[in-house]
Amino acid sequence: MISLKFYWHLLYLPSLLNFFPFAVVPVYPDLYEASIHELQFGLEKEHFTSVDLVKAYLARIEEVNLKGATLRAVLEINPSAISDAAALDRERRLKGSRGPLHGIPVLIKDSIAVEGLNNTAGSFALLGSIVNDSTVASKFREAGTVFLGKTNLDEFSHFKAEPLPLGWSAIGGQSTNPYYPRGNPAGSSSGSAIATAIGLTAFTLGGETDSSIVYPAAWNNDVGIKPTVGLVSRKGVVPISPNLDSIGPITRSVTDAAIVLNVIAGTDPLDSYTLSQPSRLPDYTQALKKNGLHGKRVGVPRNAFLNERFVYIDDAVRDAFEDALDIIQALGATLVDPADLPSAEDIYNTTNEEFMAEVDFKIAINEYLAELKDIPTGVRRLTDIIAFNNANPEKELFPPYNDQSRLTSAESRNGKDEVYWAAVANNHDLGRTRGIDAVLKEYSLDALVLPTLGFSSTPAAIAGYPIVTVPLGFYPDNVTIKSVGPDTFYPAPGLPFGLSFFGTAYSEFQLIGMAYGFEQATHVRMMRMAYEAAIPKTQLKDIVSFHRRFQYMLKELINSFKRLSV
Repeated sequence: MISLKFYWHLLYLPSLLNFFPFAVVPVYPDLYEASIHELQFGLEKEHFTSVDLVKAYLARIEEVNLKGATLRAVLEINPSAISDAAALDRERRLKGSRGPLHGIPVLIKDSIAVEGLNNTAGSFALLGSIVNDSTVASKFREAGTVFLGKTNLDEFSHFKAEPLPLGWSAIGGQSTNPYYPRGNPAGSSSGSAIATAIGLTAFTLGGETDSSIVYPAAWNNDVGIKPTVGLVSRKGVVPISPNLDSIGPITRSVTDAAIVLNVIAGTDPLDSYTLSQPSRLPDYTQALKKNGLHGKRVGVPRNAFLNERFVYIDDAVRDAFEDALDIIQALGATLVDPADLPSAEDIYNTTNEEFMAEVDFKIAINEYLAELKDIPTGVRRLTDIIAFNNANPEKELFPPYNDQSRLTSAESRNGKDEVYWAAVANNHDLGRTRGIDAVLKEYSLDALVLPTLGFSSTPAAIAGYPIVTVPLGFYPDNVTIKSVGPDTFYPAPGLPFGLSFFGTAYSEFQLIGMAYGFEQATHVRMMRMAYEAAIPKTQLKDIVSFHRRFQYMLKELINSFKRLSV
């Protein structure tokens, strides 16, 4: 019988380690870029545990959130994250894995309720509220996901006041972009996008009314999916407009986004909009084919969205977009350019989206507040939030953030009268009938494509239709830096921008396939990393002790010999 001492010496034989490289040596993926698959592989192979993952991510947050680069991406850490991870590690050992998200940590936008954590929408008025799980949080619990904490956001998802800077909330302060010091991260899912970009978590969830997933994803070099309104439940989410709101993943790859969408999509009797979705949803990971653009017909609504009357597209974005169109064609797609939205100018000039959202917000926020178990501040209606802010200006209305004009405008609305329903109908006409559906039908298109910038999200927003954004490029080092708020900048050297694929209702499967084809052909994300101070240094290898690594290698070496001897 061979002694353990013999195995000890074998571990130091280079020839043997070369013979058993993958069986013996644990693999620790770089958390800056680690995919869900890589993390799940390491957990399954016992290279590390969910507890190790949580500790590594917490250390990374500690490095750059309120210290160092001071990105202010994370508002709150789940105090039970480590114990939750330990329980999921035990379950894995005893019963096996629940699926691709088992033991994987997630950060969630602080407007999406998770039991045991705050759900403030960035406002002190909601601090300390006792909440039940949102439907998407319940789905994550069932999938075995570890709640790491909550992310910063534009206060009330940028519905407090239009002039307030993107990425700012009273509780969280000004979040900033990890690709340029004081770079603006966009909003309202700013913290989610920042955290994903530099590996403070495996993936995040954001929410979008108009642009709030896809813009921060694009500006922080991420992938974002804004699903069709009704594909993912909004129950338990601080609302703006049930007609417009959507919850979706922000990830580092299209693959991870598809995995997450599989978990959160589905019907919910507590959100009636989800009851109109198709009776059977696809497995979105089956869309992940490198030839996802081959044979597709893709349109460019150039007359409106690349027209400087509507939005300024600078040379860097324009050049990258033209290159992307060449790549899309080279990947086998038929490009229809231009493919103009008949309603583009009307969409740009209408105020019906804002009007409808204000009416919806007053009703929906009152309903949300009424259902909460407890609110220490006593706010139960929108008028109470406005009064709280006025009574606490040192927290909520201090210069230059002393504006709540959207809240007060919403409070003045009269409810769902004839004017409201006319606005809803007009939005659907502009976004759907004379908008996206019209141009898709006219040119027999599968999707439309635009830079993720300016006006590009609005047609899909008022239609309630999906968007998938992927990294497109980075501003050059000689770009003119522009201020977009108190001490934040966009554009600036190295800041990212994205490419949006959008289409008709429930076309996520096709859009994911096209976005994946472009992503795999270009790999834009890895062409530039965040600035040095914004890149966390802690890795899994710093968390897993030498003793545990040695135990693992010894066990695997013994198992390898046993397999060879059979």
